[in-house]
Amino acid sequence: MARTTFPVEVLTPEGQVFSEEIEMLSTRTAVGSIGVLAHHEPVLAMLEPSELRLYRSESDVVRFAQAEGYLQFSENRALVLVEEAIAPQALDRGAYQTRLAEARASAERAAEDSEEKARALRDIKRYEAFLAVEP
Repeated sequence: MARTTFPVEVLTPEGQVFSEEIEMLSTRTAVGSIGVLAHHEPVLAMLEPSELRLYRSESDVVRFAQAEGYLQFSENRALVLVEEAIAPQALDRGAYQTRLAEARASAERAAEDSEEKARALRDIKRYEAFLAVEP
């Protein structure tokens, strides 16, 4: 059964990575998973590193490894602003495994409550989320 569509735009600091009409958006916020259909109540949410799923239809899903950012839904339009949004097949898994190891080492070396430790922990969360996204 076809659902009503709505426009969504996914933006990173490098520019637009997606702009189409979709039936549903699914991602993870700071307070849990969220699914957005057309005519959803307005929402502004902080996004956690996760897999972003954009459903053109039930069987046609566009997926991204999504970094931290924000989701805004109002007036039946979605805007996803994230640090990174990478198609799973474009992920350099070896590079992210290396970055993850470096972030873990940095977290171990950093002083408690330091900005360096906080940054390393954010990086660990992002890299683990990216590596969890299936190609």
